[in-house]
Amino acid sequence: MDTFHVMKRILLQFRRDKRSVALMVVAPLLVLSLMWMVLDHDETNLELGAVDVPESMLEKLSSDTLVVETLSSSRAEEKLDEGTLDAVLYFENQETSLLLEGSDPNAAGAIQKELQSLRANQQISMNVEYYHGSEDLGLFDYVGPALIGFFVFFFVFIVGGVSFLRERTQGTLERLLATPIKRSEIVFGYLAGFGLFTILQSLVIASFSIYILGVFMDGSFFYVLIVTILLALAALSLGTLVSAFAENEFQMIQFIPLIIVPQVFFSGLFPIEGLGTWVQVIGQMMPLTYGAEAMRGIMLREASFAEIQLEVYILLGFTALFTTLNIFALKKHRRL
Repeated sequence: MDTFHVMKRILLQFRRDKRSVALMVVAPLLVLSLMWMVLDHDETNLELGAVDVPESMLEKLSSDTLVVETLSSSRAEEKLDEGTLDAVLYFENQETSLLLEGSDPNAAGAIQKELQSLRANQQISMNVEYYHGSEDLGLFDYVGPALIGFFVFFFVFIVGGVSFLRERTQGTLERLLATPIKRSEIVFGYLAGFGLFTILQSLVIASFSIYILGVFMDGSFFYVLIVTILLALAALSLGTLVSAFAENEFQMIQFIPLIIVPQVFFSGLFPIEGLGTWVQVIGQMMPLTYGAEAMRGIMLREASFAEIQLEVYILLGFTALFTTLNIFALKKHRRL
C-alpha cells in the first residue's frame, strides 16, 4: 500500500510538471531527428581544381563524388584560400602534382583514393603536397577546434545559468531588485563577474588542448583565446537568460537537449555541406556554429583576424542580443 502511495505521489508530480513530461517526449524526438538529418544524407561531393591538365586525363577523373573544375593557377590558389576546393591537380612539364587543401583529413584521404585509379591507369607518379595541415593531421586534430569551443560553451552555459538561478531562488536577486539599482547594472555586473572566470577557463582549456594534448595548431593562440572568450560570453549571457524561465536547477538542466545538443550537430563535428539549405539556415542561428568555424580557421588554416572577423562580430552580436533580453527578462521579477 505504501508503494502505491509513493507511486501516486510521483505521478501527481509529473502531472503538475508538464514541462518535464513534454521534454521526455520532445527532446529525444528532436535529437533523433537531428541525427537523422546529419548522418543520413547523400555523400558530400569532393571539389577538385585542375590546372593545365590534359583533356584525356580529365576524362579519367569523372566520378559520382568528384567534381572537377578547370582553373588558372592563381584562381585555384584563391579558392584554396577560400576553402571551396579540396585539392588542386597540376600538370606541368609532363609531371603531375597534387596540392591538398589539407584542413580536413577525411577529404584529403578521399581525394587521394579517387586519384588512385588515375595514377594506376596513366602509370604516372604524383607529388603530393599540403596547402594547410600535413599528412600527419588526424581526425582529432580536425574536430579538436570544435571540441574546444563546445566544452567552453557547454560548461559556461551550465555554471552561469545555475549560478544565476541560485541568486534568484535564494532571494539575493529579489533583494537587489528591491533597491534603486538598474536592471542593466545587475545584468552587466553578473556578466562581468562571471566573465573574469570565463577568461581563465578559456585560457586553461585552449592551452591544455593545444600544448598538452597536442591538437594541431597553425595560427595565432591569441586569436584562439579571443574566440573562446567570445563563445564563453555568448554562453554565459544565454545561460543567464534561460535561467529566468527555470524554477529550479533540474529545470535548468532540462534545457540542455533543446539548446546545447542541437548546436553540436552544426559545430563542424559532423559534415553538413550535403544537407538542405533550410537545415543549414538553422545552423546559422547558433553561436557555436560561428565559434567552431573561426576556431577551425585559426588552428587549421592559419586564418588572420580579417578572415575571422565576421564570426567575431556575429558572436558579439549574439552576446549583445542575449544580454538585452536578460535585462527585459528581469523586469517580471522586479514586479514580483
